[in-house]
Amino acid sequence: MNTVFHFAFKVKDIESTILFYQDILGCSLGRQTKDWVDFNFFGHQLSAHVSKDISDLDYCGKVENLKVPIPHFGCILEEEEFKKIQEKLESKDITFLVKPQTRYKGKKGEQQTMFVLDYSNNALEFKSFKSNTAIFE
Repeated sequence: MNTVFHFAFKVKDIESTILFYQDILGCSLGRQTKDWVDFNFFGHQLSAHVSKDISDLDYCGKVENLKVPIPHFGCILEEEEFKKIQEKLESKDITFLVKPQTRYKGKKGEQQTMFVLDYSNNALEFKSFKSNTAIFE
């Protein structure tokens, strides 16, 4: 059995959350109530819960010369899927916090990366490694 990751996080409302995760990213919708909604996020379970207390991002993360928002979550994708998600985000005029780019080029851990915000100001990172063996190196 493969292990499936579960992540619960805060959102401002259900409607804009469904728009972002289902309509833009293509995540299938799971169970929902007026206060929360589940998504199949690339094989993992996301549970978005409505809150009036969403924290500001802190750009305290430093990777190479980039400041990245903390907290953030995301997914490691195969290169083809990474490109599809990039195209979907671009076609919907989603602003990139970090534009699609290669980090650690020619080094251990070489990867494509991009950061965006969902409609509740949650930061997401999508990655694609040149080699999956490099994920934990």
